[in-house]
Amino acid sequence: MATENLSSFCSILKESRKLISSHSRHFLALSVLFLLPLSFSLIAFPTLQSTITNPVTTKPQTLLRYNLHTLQRFPAFFSLLYTFILILFTLSASASITFSVYHAFYARPVKLVSALASLSNSFFRLFATFFCGQVMVFAALIVLGLVCFGVVRGFEYLGYEIADFKVGYVIGVGLLGFVFFCLQVNWVLAPVIVVVESSWGLEPLRRSAYLVKEMRWVVVCMLLYFGGIGWLFVWGSWQSSVGEGVLRGVMFVVQTVLVSAALTMMMLHCVAANTVLYMYCKALHGELAGEIAEEFAREYVTLPFDDEKVPHLVSFVHP
Repeated sequence: MATENLSSFCSILKESRKLISSHSRHFLALSVLFLLPLSFSLIAFPTLQSTITNPVTTKPQTLLRYNLHTLQRFPAFFSLLYTFILILFTLSASASITFSVYHAFYARPVKLVSALASLSNSFFRLFATFFCGQVMVFAALIVLGLVCFGVVRGFEYLGYEIADFKVGYVIGVGLLGFVFFCLQVNWVLAPVIVVVESSWGLEPLRRSAYLVKEMRWVVVCMLLYFGGIGWLFVWGSWQSSVGEGVLRGVMFVVQTVLVSAALTMMMLHCVAANTVLYMYCKALHGELAGEIAEEFAREYVTLPFDDEKVPHLVSFVHP
């Protein structure tokens, strides 16, 4: 089982890289439009925050400082604006790149204009689905918090005392993190389903949980792989400090540019791999054969996925 999961994980990464390489200019354009600003905003967040909260600082981060008197007076407005920018670029990138990868998978023409035009059909559906997901996460966290509170009160009622508050706090945070991660595993295909199947709200979340049922360990590997790499990029850029004076400022700018570019490519491959995972899950549930039959009628098609993960050559011929 572990070998099959690892094989599927590697196959998904390989297939996504192949699709990106076959339309490198197209995906580069989408990355520059949506993912690069998103990556830069993640990397530069401490700089912008420091600029607003401490505008007279002499640190090299002042290279990016500009006049933000309004935002300095209203830090909550800056937080809302920053969150809005993250959501805007995240949903736009997810919609356009998923649309392009899906069409590239079927060897259809992939055009930048078509990818951008798809935003009109997918963006608000993605936002509605994102909102529903956040509401469900919030509700689940509240329920779990109430359960933990009830358990603590129950022990106290029985005469037991929780001597170490930190231990209980760590356990509670660990449970919350586990619940959140499980929801991410089950809902990982929701953005792809919104774009490809034109559904929205709770339906993509339900269908995603159904499709990943047999591929959960592969999804876990993907989340740990891309999430770990992304976290290392962001955390490393926030923590690093090289040189003094002008050299430190120059190194900060160079580091921001390089890390933003690397994070952009990582996000691109993450969205592409997620779309390929959707195709694998559909094949596992027997939903892909009919689509391929319609798309490639009377042509030979290589399917890189089956029960034993061995490529087969099949022919679909309409009667």
